[in-house]
Amino acid sequence: MTESPQPTPEFRERALHDAVNGLRERDPMASASRAFVPWQRNLLLAIAAVAVVCLAFFPIPTLIVATALSTIAYVLTLIDRLIIFRRGLPAEAIHTVSDEEALAIPDADLPTYTVLMPAYDETEVIAQLIAAMSALDYPKEKLQILLLLEEDDTTTIEAAAAAGVDEVATVVLVPAADPRTKPKACNYGLHFATGDIVTIYDAEDIPEPLQLRRVAATFARLDPKVACVQAKLAFRNGTQNLLTGWFTVEYGVWFSYLLPGLMRIKAPIPLGGTSNHLRRAVLDEIGAWDPFNVTEDADLGVRIAAEGYKTAVLDSTTLEEANSDAINWLRQRSRWYKGYLQTWLVHTRRPVRLWRQIGPLAFLRFTLLLAGTPIIACLNMVFWFITLTWLLGQPIAIGQIFPPLVYYPALICLVFGNAVTIFLNLVGCREGRDPRLLLACLTVPLYWLLMSIAAIKGCWQLLHNPSYWEKTFHGLDEPAPQPGPEPEPAGVPR
Repeated sequence: MTESPQPTPEFRERALHDAVNGLRERDPMASASRAFVPWQRNLLLAIAAVAVVCLAFFPIPTLIVATALSTIAYVLTLIDRLIIFRRGLPAEAIHTVSDEEALAIPDADLPTYTVLMPAYDETEVIAQLIAAMSALDYPKEKLQILLLLEEDDTTTIEAAAAAGVDEVATVVLVPAADPRTKPKACNYGLHFATGDIVTIYDAEDIPEPLQLRRVAATFARLDPKVACVQAKLAFRNGTQNLLTGWFTVEYGVWFSYLLPGLMRIKAPIPLGGTSNHLRRAVLDEIGAWDPFNVTEDADLGVRIAAEGYKTAVLDSTTLEEANSDAINWLRQRSRWYKGYLQTWLVHTRRPVRLWRQIGPLAFLRFTLLLAGTPIIACLNMVFWFITLTWLLGQPIAIGQIFPPLVYYPALICLVFGNAVTIFLNLVGCREGRDPRLLLACLTVPLYWLLMSIAAIKGCWQLLHNPSYWEKTFHGLDEPAPQPGPEPEPAGVPR
């Protein structure tokens, strides 16, 4: 049995201070403890003021310019997404370690490993957590599993004790202090970590049993500058309902093609919130996680790239639970969008420095991905409203804000862009090898509507409650029997 650590009050106080303030004291400009620094706030207010004045005195020209700028953003995002997808298609875009290679590594040659498992109000998945961690194929003497529980989360603490979690993990009680976020818990847990490699699993995760060995083999074969190995994420309840189907197809495209494409073009990679495996030495060097950023994984991925390190994507899958409830999904997705904007704002506080660190093309991609994704999701709602208004009444004003130079690129985005997006979803459906996801692919515009609502909510929260972590509830899945794998079509990459 693994005994829970009993730190002294002095150690707890120091660890908590570092968990909350470590990055902020190391580099205040790198912390999201402030959503906007003064020049960003003043610039945004100035742009808003100019827009209002121009709209009041020159309404049509102002709307034409706004529509043109939005169309340019759509076109650039579409082109860049296609380039990234194309680069992620070849099989070599994802690192592969066979079972034989993973098992051939002598236990003595394996690095020490720490698994951090932050959990809050997760009583419903404790038994699953124990089973998933027990299934990991890694020498016990080199594997440390830390279950990070908030000290005032008595229900989860009691459930963990009753389930015998101490047989597989060490329980670390995180002091109840703001910000109440996952990255703060991970930073606190890092003070107890002893592994050379550190990874994070969420409490509901089911990692493939050989994943840690595959990661160790990947680190051993790659450049020492590779600081992180990101495993793929997939859902075990993808066919539970239409929402989980949309979510599953989206993840299929993201983790199987877009992330590998970003890796190959050496752009900053927004890490997944789980199954990212990090060299402990690099984690200490760059300041670990930002406790005030609600997508600490995306922020860490950018800092890894900015410091000259690399991320690799590994063909090893961790199964998660897809949100099957729309309100629960909106909580999670609005937090992601808010965190993307937080990350973009933090890293553009010194734009010239970031430009020089990662290069101009990577800087553009970073902006299109982290700022463009939530902003375009918000703009979608505006353009859908404009389209609906035109269809219902064809007001003259709408025709005036779409002169030919704006109208035709916008039309291309509407027709070609939507078709391409649906095609990418069909590729994601193929990746999941489940024809039952086809309906999700064909009805994906309804998913975009949910995304737009989540983006608007996330932008609003960024203004009035930027570091608030909205809890996503788990244990709502109802896994359906999965069909057997279909044969790979000949001549098609992966």
